[in-house]
Amino acid sequence: MEKAYKTMSGAGAANIVLGIIMIVTGVAAGIITVINGARLLKNKHEITF
Repeated sequence: MEKAYKTMSGAGAANIVLGIIMIVTGVAAGIITVINGARLLKNKHEITF
């Protein structure tokens, strides 16, 4: 019984850590995407075909 408890505790802690890493990565990717989109819209008048 104790082995299962330790395994579940380790897995739970690992899932929390991975969740935090995914949230931080997602937020960073979202910010970068918004900045790049704004830059594209700002500079679209400079494009000539």
